[in-house]
Amino acid sequence: MMRVTQPDIVSILTPSGLHAEHTLALAPYGKHIVVEKPMALTLDDADAMIRACIEHKIKLFVVKQNRFNVPIQKLHAAVKAGRFGKLVLGTVRVRWCRTQQYYDQDAWRGTWALDGGVLANQASHHIDLLEWMMGEVDSVFAKGKTALVNIEAEDTAVVILQFRNGALGVIEATTAVRPKDLEGSVSILGEKGTVEVGGFAANAMKVWNFTNKEAGDEEVMSRYSVNPPDVYGFGHHAYYNHVVDCINNDRVQLVDGLEGRKSLELIMAIYESIETGREVKLRFAPQQCRLGVR
Repeated sequence: MMRVTQPDIVSILTPSGLHAEHTLALAPYGKHIVVEKPMALTLDDADAMIRACIEHKIKLFVVKQNRFNVPIQKLHAAVKAGRFGKLVLGTVRVRWCRTQQYYDQDAWRGTWALDGGVLANQASHHIDLLEWMMGEVDSVFAKGKTALVNIEAEDTAVVILQFRNGALGVIEATTAVRPKDLEGSVSILGEKGTVEVGGFAANAMKVWNFTNKEAGDEEVMSRYSVNPPDVYGFGHHAYYNHVVDCINNDRVQLVDGLEGRKSLELIMAIYESIETGREVKLRFAPQQCRLGVR
């Protein structure tokens, strides 16, 4: 007789606009759920996912694997330790190449209902990293356009952020780089230090400068960079090890549903600003944001 093995975890890798539907369908089975970014495309869907997982006593993990990148971990530790002093400016740059052929591979790509544009898809990891480093966002003002491809959503956007701690932020995101990918970078500037993490996937320590030197600073540039053998799987190994540890040992999740919702709300506020042409305060109720609308 064939033995049927029950899964411990279910991973949802479907188009972004279907994540909520599939999470709600799976939650009653009582298996922990890992959902790819973004967790959903509307705040109502995200809230429904969080409630369902609480109701069925399961853990909800949102994939933000770049938080586990070696230089990103080092940078975050410096922020938490207060090495920057007063935070002044945080920036991310996503300068990637996605041609029409990429979008034509799947009908859902670049659509408002199931995907969104560069902000909701490609740059969502970097937006999460910026908020993780700099803290809660007070307001955003953004411009976006569809420059080089035929899709519903944007392929290029710039955003100015006001953080609640008084710092400013800049997001530059595009998939209109030609002919190939350029960078995926995060920079944090404070009164006592500057750090830049670059590379294609925020995987290379580019600048590590602090006014007050500490033991080990001289080794950071050589020790905290990783050349990913596979960019599209880079970071997932550490992320899934974290998932297993959280389940087996009841550890605190780095990115649960509530944490995943934060960057979704920020992305939706950015889209709201693009649509209205106005500065948008967080927390807010979407009025003209088209992300996730069917």
